[in-house]
Formats: sequence, C-alpha cells, structure tokens
Amino acid sequence: MTSGAELLHPVLLHHVVNTLQWPALRPLQEAAVAPLLDGEDALLLAPTAGGKTEAAMFPLLSRMAQDNWSGTSVLYVCPLKALLNNLLPRLEAYTGWLGRRAALWHGDVTMGRRRTILRGRPDVLLTTPESIESMLVSSAVDHEEFFGQLRAVVVDEVHAFAGDDRGWHLLAVLERLSRVAGRSVQRVGLSATVGNPEELLGWLQGSGRGRRPARVVAPGVDAVVTAAASAARPAGDVELDYVGSVHNAAKVIAALHQGEKRLVFCDSRALVEDLGQRLRELGVTTFLSHASLASEERRRAEEAFAQERDCVIVATSTLELGIDVGDLDRVIQINAPRTVAAFLQRIGRAGRRAGSTRNCLFLALDGEGLLQAAGLLHLWAQGWVEAVVPPPEPRHIVAQQLLALSLQRHRIGDQTWSGEWNGLAPFDKSAEVIMRYLVDSGYLDEDSGMLFIGPETELRFGRRHFMDMLAVFTAPPQFTVLSGRTEIGRIDPALLTAKVQGPRLLLLAGRSWRVTYIDWKRHRCFVESADGGGRALWMTGGTPQGLSFRIVRAMRDVLLGSDPPVSLTGRAQTRLASLRQDFEALVHPGGTLVVRDRDGELRWWTWAGYRANATLTATVSDIADPTQRLEDASIRLRPDLDRERLRLSLGDASERICLPEVNPKALAGLKFSAALPERLAVATLAARLADIPSAEAVLAESTRMSHLLGD
Repeated sequence: MTSGAELLHPVLLHHVVNTLQWPALRPLQEAAVAPLLDGEDALLLAPTAGGKTEAAMFPLLSRMAQDNWSGTSVLYVCPLKALLNNLLPRLEAYTGWLGRRAALWHGDVTMGRRRTILRGRPDVLLTTPESIESMLVSSAVDHEEFFGQLRAVVVDEVHAFAGDDRGWHLLAVLERLSRVAGRSVQRVGLSATVGNPEELLGWLQGSGRGRRPARVVAPGVDAVVTAAASAARPAGDVELDYVGSVHNAAKVIAALHQGEKRLVFCDSRALVEDLGQRLRELGVTTFLSHASLASEERRRAEEAFAQERDCVIVATSTLELGIDVGDLDRVIQINAPRTVAAFLQRIGRAGRRAGSTRNCLFLALDGEGLLQAAGLLHLWAQGWVEAVVPPPEPRHIVAQQLLALSLQRHRIGDQTWSGEWNGLAPFDKSAEVIMRYLVDSGYLDEDSGMLFIGPETELRFGRRHFMDMLAVFTAPPQFTVLSGRTEIGRIDPALLTAKVQGPRLLLLAGRSWRVTYIDWKRHRCFVESADGGGRALWMTGGTPQGLSFRIVRAMRDVLLGSDPPVSLTGRAQTRLASLRQDFEALVHPGGTLVVRDRDGELRWWTWAGYRANATLTATVSDIADPTQRLEDASIRLRPDLDRERLRLSLGDASERICLPEVNPKALAGLKFSAALPERLAVATLAARLADIPSAEAVLAESTRMSHLLGD
C-alpha cells in the first residue's frame, strides 16, 4: 500500500487489505487521505464508480478512531432515500471494523427505529437535508445532545443539491448544525461530473469560504471537464439512432442485445410507463423506476433487476445517481437528457465490470429529439460540461428558514437571528425585509424583542406537525393508487376526473388497472388488474426549464452541418439530412435571422435557449407577440412589424435588457412564496427565468432580415 493508505488507522487498513482484498487504494482514495485527516474541506471528483464514498469515509473513520470521537460525529447526506438505503450495508461494514455503528434516518424509517437511534446515537448517520431539518424542529429530539459531537458532513452527489433550491436549504441547515455543535464542521462533497469544481467547493463551504482550508481532490485530472466528458470514448461506444415512435423504440430494445442487462432512461414518468408496458407486451422482462411509484415497488424492481441477466429496467433520473443495480451491459437513452452532465452520469452506469466498456445508445422518437441528442453529443465531444450554478435570489428559502429556526428555538431575538447562519448570505441581515414581512403578516409574532411562530404559519404550514415546512418544493397533488392493501404508486387526479367511455383505466408500474373506487376525501384510488389500455399522466410544477443557450446553439451547429463524432445509423443520417433541409432558411453561422413564413407568422430565430429567449422577449416587448408561449429556438414577433421598426427596437436593446415578465399565477409553484411580499416573490422568479449573458451575446450578433416579406 502507498503512503496515503499508511496514514489510515491500522485496523481500518488491515480490513482494506484483508477483508476487501484491495492491493492498493484507487488514486482518488489515496489523494484524499492526507487533506481529510488534516480536517480540510474538500470536493472529491471521480467518474461514476470511482470509489468516492470510501475516499471520504476511510479518512474520517480513521480520525474518528484516532481522535476518539464520540456520539454522532459524521453525517452522510444524500439527495435520494434509495441511495441512502443502498449505501447503508457498506457503511455498516466499514464502521463495524472499528467497533462503531452507522444508522439510517429518512422519511421511510419507522418511528420505532428512530427512537432506537435517539437512545443509542450512531457514530455515522445517513440522512437527507429534510430529515435533518425535521430533527432540528422536533421536540422529541434533544438537538444539543444529538448533534453536539458533530465533526464532519459528507455530501454525496453534491452537484445534484447545488443546482436547485435543495442546495440552499442544505447550506442553511448545515450552518444551523454548526451552531448547535458549537464548532466549525468539516464539509466533504462528492461529485462525478462538474464544470466548475473550485466554485462548487466554495459554495459547499458556506460561511467557511475563505476561512477554512479547502481543496479540490481530482488526481490525474489536468482538466476535470475534459476528462469527465471524454470518459466514454472511443466514440464507437456511443450510437445515435432515429426510431420515430415509442412503439418502434420498444421493438428495437427488444431485438437488440438479447441476453444482456439494459438500463433505459426516459425524461418523463409517462414515457417510462408507456415504454415499459410495450416492452412487456413484446415478452421482455421489464422493470420500472420513477418517483411516483411506491417505494416498495421501486425497491422490488431494483433488487430484481440487480439479480437478473436478460432484462430491461426503464427509469427516469431516479437511477441516474449512484444506486447499485448490479453490472450493466447497456445504457439506452430515449431522446436526450437536458444536460451533458446528466448524460455523463447515465453513461457512467455501464462499463464497470472488468473487460466491459461504457456505452450509450440514443433512440430518438422524433426530429426534435434527434436534433437535441445530436447537439448534446456535439458538445460532449468538445469536452464541455455545464457549470453547476445555484438558482439566484432564494428569498423563499430565507422565509422558510426563519420560520424553521423559530420552531427549533421556540423564540429568537429580533436583533440576533441572523447569527444562526454565521453571516452566510442571503440568510444574513440582508433578509431583514423578509423578517419584517413575516412579522407584519402574522407568520411570526413579536413580544419584548423576541420572535415566535404566529397564527398564519400555523394556518398555512402547521398540518402534520409542520411537515409541510420541511421540504422546499411544492409537489402537485396526487392520488395514491392501491390494489387491495398494496400501494402501487401515485397518479395525477386529472386521470380520475376526465370523461371516459367505459371503465376508467390507468397505466402504472407498467401494468393496466381498472379503477373500482375513488376515496376523494383521503385522496386514494382503489384498482384491480386489467388486461390492457390505460393512461399515465403527471402534471409538472415549478418554473419551466427549457434548454440552455449552449445546447440550443449546438443544435444549430448540427443543422449547419456539424456531425457529432459518434456512430450514426442510416436512419439517423437520413432524418438529420431532412432536418437540415427543413431548417436551411432558419440558421446562419454569422448571427440570427428574422423570417416570415408562408402563413405570415414572423419569427426571430435566435437559437438562444429558453431563458435567453424569455429575457429577449421582455427586452423587446414592443415588437414581440405578447400572446406567445416561450420556446427554445425562436421568438414570435408582432405580425405587422416592418423593417424600420425592427431595426430601431433591436438597435438599442442591449442598453435596456429586462428581466422576464412573470405571471402572478406562477408563484404557486414557488413554495413559501406566500411568506414573501409579492414583489419579492415575483423578482425571485424573474431572476431565475432570466439568462442575461446569453441575451447580451445574441444582441451583440448581427440580425439578418433579408427574408422579410416584401424583400
């Protein structure tokens, strides 16, 4: 074993050599030992299955033994409960080598098991940010006793947190934990794909940024992005095909790679259900996984899939992260994910077995899916991957945290509350306007310089012991589907209210069900098995995502003739040629185009992405059609627009860039927006919908108008 390994506790090192029978640590594990033993914050980067969990835990367990840490001294935080379930046996084994214990605490853990954990605190607790929050606000947990010995926190799949509001929630909770522990807590992030590692590490440090030593640990990687993006090469391991329909996709999957284990990714739950049912009809052993299936249903599918050989599992991004489903032979992607980072996560699920290679087969269902896949692969071939950028201006999370802190502390000082987050913005004194609004609106009561939970908080969030206050996202309402006493999953209530002729049929877990009874009051739906048919439907909530500037510009590059360096089937080549012909008049390498089509509709083909187009639409609102729905590639202009008015509007647009307009109805998708002044809630959504740098880039380009009607 090499020098880094020799720094580990001798008992742990003995088990690494003799129990795991490892001849040496992997490069990341070797490089992580010294900085983590020294107490540094760190971001550990390696491809999927690169041994990141051991790279973090072996040094921390060594410190635990050497420094005689007691109580719950390490938290291991994951974004998914299934990932925690998957990791528990490994961490139980590693802690057991040193006579220590690991335990699991999340929403599915029984109350009896939680009481056991509180009585005999484990050394390592595997949990989620929401569960930490629930413990902090619970009167059944002695916060100081339970968290008082906390020394380190490991955040697995840290990029999955940082890219949305769960990241802000996590940072805020970690700051509050350090206050309870009375010390600065070491933070270790694990990630496989990231375009801005230094920035991500600084974000993870929170208030410790610039105060605590920190480093990115990525041994042998001169350029993290390039190395990650090239992980699947040679290009022959990636293939792009055009199949034209879900039915044809099922036929291709059923015919190809028989006898192998295949993981198929879809980017919607309804598509998972549709494809899963069609594969079963073709006699393929098929399992399904998505967020609206019951946890037991998902667990059974994942366990069965791990033990089978000739089978397919169809999943959304729930299996994108590091859940172990055994050795995979093939990864298949229907259409394309929205980001290169997601593609890298997915292709990383294959090729783990010795002698195998990473691979991915793209099956495009339509021209749009084919073009997006080709654009994504074009970017991947250039070694580009998205930077992880936290969503801006999380004022609603600030409001949630102020209320949660009031529950935790019972009373907080009206001048001292900001210290609970150790000066971390935006939870610092800059949030005073939000605090005053909470008081003025009755969410908080005020007496003698102290603040405490008010009647409005009880009314809006007090159900089930304030459980509604612990999660930062609002999920659309769903009905639980039961077959007898067995929960199958959850569906959108629109399926139960739509008019139907004959029996009401649902599609869930890849099977057809006939509705026998609906319990409207308890939001439950009872079903029995049906021979076939049925629909799957889930409404999406939150801010529309759309595609990024770089992805859409890569799609334009493909239309202009750039082929991604992967295997293209004959069908894909033929359909791409057709798309290039269709879009020939709408793309130009030197800038944007304004074109009036045969129906008289005037469009500005920006190829700028959803958020940039939202920003541009607001900026040139004098010439943009106010009735349009935003799109990724173009903006619809007013039909009566002439050349001179267009030139005047675009001429000074770069000097007056505006944030996108926000429909007040959209605030319903921003949880805790009611605890903000409406102007601040609207400003938060507008900032998140905007892409000002990309809009500026578009306005700096030339706009060609030679295709205007009448020229």
